[in-house]
Amino acid sequence: MYRLILLAGLASAAHATEPAALPAAWNPDTIAWQRTNPDGTRFALLEGVRDQPGVAFTYASFIPAGVWDAAHSHKATARVFVARGTLRLGYGDRLDKSAALHHPAGSILLVPAGARHFDGATEDTIIIGTAIGPWSTDYVDKAAPASAGTPQQQPPGTPK
Repeated sequence: MYRLILLAGLASAAHATEPAALPAAWNPDTIAWQRTNPDGTRFALLEGVRDQPGVAFTYASFIPAGVWDAAHSHKATARVFVARGTLRLGYGDRLDKSAALHHPAGSILLVPAGARHFDGATEDTIIIGTAIGPWSTDYVDKAAPASAGTPQQQPPGTPK
């Protein structure tokens, strides 16, 4: 129960203009995953629209044990709650597992817009986050494989 209240607090902390929403609730066992990558990472957009400027959205990501995401940054600040497992997170321009701090279930993190960071897990981990659109993920190494939560790049001229 405290996790649902906490998530509501995270969303309201975003201070974004939002349309009226219907009540909703999620926990790690009820997330309807919408995208799974070959590395096992999963993503779900729980509410909102992540490419609409000034609108808050809530998302969930599953990071399987042993999977790491290369150094990257986001256009918007993310407020992240570790719902299950332990998130490993470090800051810098390259993946350095030894520099990643351990954030166990129940932790809340603020990842500032533009902060280059890397993340991963040594056990299956689920995070729930909020941010304000538009959202992007920009990898330091443009050839690095993207996680399931990375917005799909649309070819030029393709409608969204």
